[in-house]
Amino acid sequence: MAVGIKPIIIQIVGFKNSGKTTLMNQLIQEAVKHKLEVGTIKHHGHGGVPDAPLAKNDSEQHFQHGATVSAVEGAGSLYLQATVPKGDLASSLHVLENWPLDLILIEGYKKWSYPKMVLLRNQDDQSLLDLTNIVAVLTEGQTNVKIPYPSFSKDEAASYIPWIMDYIRRQRLHD
Repeated sequence: MAVGIKPIIIQIVGFKNSGKTTLMNQLIQEAVKHKLEVGTIKHHGHGGVPDAPLAKNDSEQHFQHGATVSAVEGAGSLYLQATVPKGDLASSLHVLENWPLDLILIEGYKKWSYPKMVLLRNQDDQSLLDLTNIVAVLTEGQTNVKIPYPSFSKDEAASYIPWIMDYIRRQRLHD
Protein backbone atom coordinates (compact mmCIF):
# COMPACT_ATOMS: atom_id res chain seq x y z
CA MET A 1 0.00 0.00 0.00
CA ALA A 2 1.25 3.46 -0.83
CA VAL A 3 1.84 5.66 2.19
CA GLY A 4 -0.98 8.12 2.79
CA ILE A 5 -3.54 6.30 0.63
CA LYS A 6 -6.64 5.21 2.51
CA PRO A 7 -7.89 1.68 1.89
CA ILE A 8 -10.96 1.03 -0.25
CA ILE A 9 -13.85 -0.12 1.94
CA ILE A 10 -16.59 -2.44 0.68
CA GLN A 11 -19.43 -3.98 2.65
CA ILE A 12 -20.86 -7.40 1.82
CA VAL A 13 -24.45 -7.51 3.06
CA GLY A 14 -27.34 -9.94 2.92
CA PHE A 15 -29.52 -11.97 5.19
CA LYS A 16 -28.41 -15.19 6.89
CA ASN A 17 -27.20 -17.92 4.50
CA SER A 18 -27.09 -15.57 1.53
CA GLY A 19 -23.44 -16.32 0.71
CA LYS A 20 -21.71 -13.38 2.40
CA THR A 21 -18.81 -15.42 3.76
CA THR A 22 -18.35 -17.25 0.46
CA LEU A 23 -18.18 -13.93 -1.40
CA MET A 24 -15.81 -12.49 1.19
CA ASN A 25 -13.48 -15.46 0.76
CA GLN A 26 -13.62 -15.19 -3.05
CA LEU A 27 -12.79 -11.49 -2.92
CA ILE A 28 -9.95 -11.98 -0.44
CA GLN A 29 -8.37 -14.63 -2.67
CA GLU A 30 -8.75 -12.53 -5.81
CA ALA A 31 -7.44 -9.35 -4.17
CA VAL A 32 -4.39 -11.21 -2.88
CA LYS A 33 -3.74 -12.49 -6.43
CA HIS A 34 -3.68 -8.81 -7.45
CA LYS A 35 -1.10 -8.12 -4.71
CA LEU A 36 -3.55 -6.15 -2.57
CA GLU A 37 -3.28 -6.11 1.22
CA VAL A 38 -6.71 -7.03 2.60
CA GLY A 39 -8.29 -6.56 6.01
CA THR A 40 -11.71 -7.80 7.07
CA ILE A 41 -14.35 -7.07 9.70
CA LYS A 42 -17.24 -9.45 10.31
CA HIS A 43 -20.37 -8.57 12.21
CA HIS A 44 -21.05 -11.34 14.71
CA GLY A 45 -24.80 -11.38 14.29
CA HIS A 46 -25.53 -14.55 16.25
CA GLY A 47 -25.60 -12.89 19.66
CA GLY A 48 -23.10 -13.26 22.44
CA VAL A 49 -19.35 -13.00 22.28
CA PRO A 50 -17.67 -14.81 19.36
CA ASP A 51 -15.06 -17.42 20.15
CA ALA A 52 -11.79 -15.65 20.86
CA PRO A 53 -8.93 -16.66 18.55
CA LEU A 54 -6.48 -16.25 21.41
CA ALA A 55 -5.46 -19.28 23.43
CA LYS A 56 -5.66 -19.23 27.21
CA ASN A 57 -2.35 -17.40 27.45
CA ASP A 58 -1.10 -14.22 29.09
CA SER A 59 -2.59 -12.07 26.35
CA GLU A 60 -6.05 -13.61 26.78
CA GLN A 61 -5.76 -13.23 30.55
CA HIS A 62 -4.92 -9.55 30.09
CA PHE A 63 -8.07 -9.12 28.03
CA GLN A 64 -10.22 -11.02 30.52
CA HIS A 65 -8.90 -8.82 33.32
CA GLY A 66 -10.01 -5.64 31.61
CA ALA A 67 -7.49 -4.69 28.93
CA THR A 68 -9.20 -2.89 26.05
CA VAL A 69 -6.86 -4.41 23.47
CA SER A 70 -4.80 -7.55 23.78
CA ALA A 71 -2.60 -9.12 21.13
CA VAL A 72 -0.24 -12.03 20.73
CA GLU A 73 2.31 -12.56 17.96
CA GLY A 74 3.86 -15.83 16.94
CA ALA A 75 5.56 -16.93 13.75
CA GLY A 76 4.57 -13.69 12.05
CA SER A 77 0.86 -13.92 12.92
CA LEU A 78 -0.76 -11.30 15.10
CA TYR A 79 -4.04 -12.12 16.83
CA LEU A 80 -5.85 -9.08 18.15
CA GLN A 81 -8.78 -8.93 20.50
CA ALA A 82 -10.33 -5.65 21.55
CA THR A 83 -13.38 -4.25 23.29
CA VAL A 84 -15.40 -1.73 21.29
CA PRO A 85 -18.88 -0.35 21.79
CA LYS A 86 -21.47 -2.90 20.65
CA GLY A 87 -22.41 -2.50 17.00
CA ASP A 88 -19.88 0.31 16.52
CA LEU A 89 -18.29 -0.47 13.17
CA ALA A 90 -16.38 2.83 13.29
CA SER A 91 -14.24 1.69 16.22
CA SER A 92 -13.35 -1.60 14.56
CA LEU A 93 -12.73 0.11 11.25
CA HIS A 94 -10.43 2.65 12.89
CA VAL A 95 -8.07 -0.17 13.92
CA LEU A 96 -7.88 -1.56 10.38
CA GLU A 97 -7.64 1.83 8.68
CA ASN A 98 -4.33 2.37 10.46
CA TRP A 99 -2.88 -0.84 9.05
CA PRO A 100 -1.10 -0.70 5.66
CA LEU A 101 -4.09 -2.10 3.75
CA ASP A 102 -5.36 -1.58 0.22
CA LEU A 103 -8.81 -3.04 0.81
CA ILE A 104 -11.09 -3.54 3.81
CA LEU A 105 -14.02 -5.92 3.37
CA ILE A 106 -16.84 -5.68 5.88
CA GLU A 107 -19.26 -8.58 6.28
CA GLY A 108 -22.54 -7.27 7.61
CA TYR A 109 -23.40 -3.96 9.30
CA LYS A 110 -26.16 -3.31 6.76
CA LYS A 111 -27.10 0.14 8.08
CA TRP A 112 -23.62 1.67 7.71
CA SER A 113 -23.10 3.75 4.60
CA TYR A 114 -20.02 2.27 2.93
CA PRO A 115 -20.20 0.99 -0.66
CA LYS A 116 -22.13 -2.28 -0.62
CA MET A 117 -22.38 -5.52 -2.53
CA VAL A 118 -25.87 -6.83 -1.69
CA LEU A 119 -26.74 -10.52 -1.82
CA LEU A 120 -30.36 -11.46 -2.50
CA ARG A 121 -31.54 -15.03 -1.93
CA ASN A 122 -35.06 -14.44 -3.26
CA GLN A 123 -37.78 -11.79 -3.62
CA ASP A 124 -38.30 -11.73 0.15
CA ASP A 125 -34.88 -10.08 0.47
CA GLN A 126 -35.72 -7.12 -1.77
CA SER A 127 -35.96 -4.78 1.26
CA LEU A 128 -32.14 -4.78 1.14
CA LEU A 129 -32.39 -2.74 -2.07
CA ASP A 130 -33.47 0.20 0.15
CA LEU A 131 -29.99 0.35 1.74
CA THR A 132 -27.60 3.20 0.91
CA ASN A 133 -24.51 3.10 -1.32
CA ILE A 134 -25.26 -0.11 -3.21
CA VAL A 135 -22.73 -0.65 -5.99
CA ALA A 136 -23.79 -4.13 -7.14
CA VAL A 137 -26.24 -6.93 -6.39
CA LEU A 138 -25.71 -10.67 -6.52
CA THR A 139 -28.85 -12.77 -6.88
CA GLU A 140 -29.57 -16.44 -6.40
CA GLY A 141 -31.04 -17.57 -9.71
CA GLN A 142 -33.73 -15.60 -11.51
CA THR A 143 -35.63 -12.85 -9.75
CA ASN A 144 -38.62 -10.78 -10.80
CA VAL A 145 -37.31 -7.87 -8.75
CA LYS A 146 -36.25 -4.85 -10.82
CA ILE A 147 -32.70 -4.10 -9.73
CA PRO A 148 -31.45 -0.58 -10.53
CA TYR A 149 -27.79 -1.54 -9.96
CA PRO A 150 -25.29 -3.73 -11.78
CA SER A 151 -26.48 -7.25 -10.95
CA PHE A 152 -25.04 -10.72 -11.32
CA SER A 153 -26.08 -14.27 -10.58
CA LYS A 154 -24.13 -15.78 -7.69
CA ASP A 155 -23.44 -18.71 -10.01
CA GLU A 156 -21.45 -16.46 -12.35
CA ALA A 157 -18.26 -15.73 -10.40
CA ALA A 158 -16.43 -15.40 -13.73
CA SER A 159 -18.54 -12.28 -14.35
CA TYR A 160 -18.89 -10.63 -10.95
CA ILE A 161 -15.38 -11.18 -9.55
CA PRO A 162 -13.69 -9.27 -12.43
CA TRP A 163 -16.38 -6.56 -12.17
CA ILE A 164 -15.73 -6.12 -8.43
CA MET A 165 -11.95 -6.10 -8.94
CA ASP A 166 -12.37 -3.45 -11.63
CA TYR A 167 -14.56 -1.44 -9.22
CA ILE A 168 -11.76 -1.63 -6.63
CA ARG A 169 -9.18 -0.56 -9.23
CA ARG A 170 -11.35 2.42 -10.28
CA GLN A 171 -11.79 3.48 -6.66
CA ARG A 172 -8.04 3.30 -6.03
CA LEU A 173 -7.42 5.49 -9.08
CA HIS A 174 -10.08 7.94 -7.91
CA ASP A 175 -8.44 8.53 -4.52
